[in-house]
Formats: sequence, structure tokens, C-alpha cells
Amino acid sequence: MSIVKDFLLQFTLMVIPIFSYFTFILEKVKEDRSIKMFMTILWGVSILLCMSFPVEYAGGARLDIRFIPLLFGTLYLGVRSGVFLSALIILYRLSFGISMGVVTTVVVLIIMLPVIFYVQRLFLRVNRDRRIIIATGLSFLYCVCGMLVFAGMNGFSIPVLKVQGIHLLFTIAVTWFCTVLIDKIREIHQLRLEVQDSERFKVISELTGVFAHEIRNPLQVSRGFLQLLDEPDLPFRQKEYIKLSIEELDRANEIIHDFLALGKPSNSTYGTINVSEQLKRTASLIQTFNVNQQVEFQTDIQDHCWMRADPQKLNQSLLNILKNAVESMPNGGTVSLSCHQTADGHIRLTVKDQGIGMNPKQVQRLGSPYYSLKEKGTGLGMMVSYQIIHSFKGKISVESEEGVGTEFVIEFPGVRT
Repeated sequence: MSIVKDFLLQFTLMVIPIFSYFTFILEKVKEDRSIKMFMTILWGVSILLCMSFPVEYAGGARLDIRFIPLLFGTLYLGVRSGVFLSALIILYRLSFGISMGVVTTVVVLIIMLPVIFYVQRLFLRVNRDRRIIIATGLSFLYCVCGMLVFAGMNGFSIPVLKVQGIHLLFTIAVTWFCTVLIDKIREIHQLRLEVQDSERFKVISELTGVFAHEIRNPLQVSRGFLQLLDEPDLPFRQKEYIKLSIEELDRANEIIHDFLALGKPSNSTYGTINVSEQLKRTASLIQTFNVNQQVEFQTDIQDHCWMRADPQKLNQSLLNILKNAVESMPNGGTVSLSCHQTADGHIRLTVKDQGIGMNPKQVQRLGSPYYSLKEKGTGLGMMVSYQIIHSFKGKISVESEEGVGTEFVIEFPGVRT
């Protein structure tokens, strides 16, 4: 029973790298070369752990399942990883001292490695069932080879054969289980990527239809006014028609700009910036363009609120939010701005207006594509703002009450300068 417990400990130590990779690394690392490097290191750690806590029997003889990390590292990652992991096994085994165990390890690796290298490319091309057969077959061959080499050097005995028989069965079972597990996790990950792609295409399809409708409206209005300008008995409203045509064309241009900002890849230039200065500059810009709207700004901005972001994109998101706050008060009012560093080092921005407000359903839909409370709004500006804030690992919350106003609270991770 003690030997079985030791083998179960080996299994636990061997499985840790699999879950570590698929939980913490797979979603963050995309480059194939980096993935192979991380996985080689994780399989190496697994080998060291298995060899550090072996199953001891027959007066100091040692057994472990180091072969399984070596096998998977070679089959899934390639020959270079296999050579590195083999060298790691030999060098770490030598650290325990030169013995018959070292000789057995070297001889078995010399026999098995050419076989594994030979089937490695075939392993990646075949389906899952054949991969299971190849992996378990190599495990069986390795254990039998190890038993024969050990017996040839030390002779046969029933207790030793019993332990090695348990080792053989356990190694084959673990190899089968881990091969199925790895393939299943990879399949789930691939399905998740396909679902994300399908969702992205669905959103693009929906946006394209609405975009075509939104852009057609101002173009039709402009076309109508141009037709009126071509009339021989044109009334004295020529300047008004021209002004309205320009406004509609500007609106079409704004829709196109928001749509492109939403869909184009981000080429952000990140740096450490002072959010306080960015907020003051944006508020000053909004005041300059809205001098006739009777809107006052109250500021409570702490100096030196630093974070990592692209200043241009941060200004774009703040500009959209402040512009919406001003436009929500057609009869004037006060916009309160604050920026402080919290006790846990985060940067908290607050934008509060005295506008028309929103009900809970409207707040929930805020940031959705083409959802806007403005008569000629597209909703893309707010959607882009949400996207920018999330790209900086920020959080945004909105509290609003109809007839009272709306408050945006944005929180970013801060940095020390």
C-alpha cells in the first residue's frame, strides 16, 4: 500500500505542469516558440519533482515516472525539448552519485530516445486514438526495457518484479490518462477560439447592417438638399440648406470615424502618464467648445495620479464621457470631476452630471453598439470608450437616476513614480 501511495504522489507531481500551462500560460502566450520554451521548463520541473520523491524498494533501488514528462515533452514539443529533458534527467541522476541506477538510466534512454524521435512527427499527424496507442505503447516499451536492463545487471527476484510490474501498469495508466486529458483540453481550447471567432463575426455582421442604415440616412438628407439647390426657382433658404447638408455629412463622417476606431487593430503607445493632467486638459477642451451651453465644471483633482496607458486613447475615452455629460444637460448645469489615488494604489476618476439621467435598463445597455439616448447618436463613441478603459485593465461603473443625473466611476491600476 505504501508503494501505491508513492506512485500516486508521483502522478500528482507529474500532472501539475499540465494544469499550470493550460490555466496560466495558454491564454497569455501566443507565440509558438515561447509556448515550447514554457512547456519544456514545466516538464523539466515535473521531472525534477518526480526524481526528488521516488519510490524506493529492494535496498535502495529507485523507481519514478520521469519518463512520462520526457515522453510528452518530446512528442508534443519536438526533438530539441527531448534532448534537453534527457540531459536534465542524466545530470540530476548523477547528482545522487554514480551507481547502477545511473547506468540503467543512461542505457534505457539510449535505447528509447531514437524510437521516440522516430515516431514524433507521426504522433502529431494522427488522430487522438492513434496518439493514445503510440504514447501507451512507448510507455510499455520503456518499462519493459528498464526491467530487462535492471534484471540483466542485478538479477531477477519476485519482490523486485512485483514492484516493477506495478510501475509498468501505473506508467501505462498515467500515460493513457494524460494523453486523453491533454487532447481534451486542447480540443476545448480550440472550440473556445472558434466560438470567439464566431461571436466576433456575428457582432461584425450586426454592426455592418446597422452601420449601413445609419450612414445612409445623412447621405439621403444631403442628397435631398443638393437636389433643392439645383432648382431654378430656389427659395431664399440656400444658406440653410447648405448648412444642413454639411451637418449631415459631418455626422456621416463621425459615424465612419467611430466605426473605424471600434474595429481597427490597436497600435497603442503605452507610457507612464499623469491622469490628473489628462483630465484637466480634456475638461478645458470641452469647456472651450461648449461656452454657450451654460455648463459649469467643478474639479477636485489630486496631482500626480500616475498610470500606464496610451495618452491619446485615454483622452479619446475621457472626451467621449465628458461630452456626453455636457450634452445630457440641454438647460445647463454642473459637471463634477474628481481624480484621486485610493488607499490600495488605484486611480479613481469620477464624472458626475446633473442631466436627464437614465433608468436601470438604459444603464445596463450603455456601451452597447448603436445604443444612444441622443436623437442622432450612434452609441459607438461610448462603446469605444468602454473598450479603451478595459484595454487599460480599468473598471467602469455607472449610477444614474432619471431627472437627477449620472455618475461615472472609473478605476485604473496605478503605478509608482
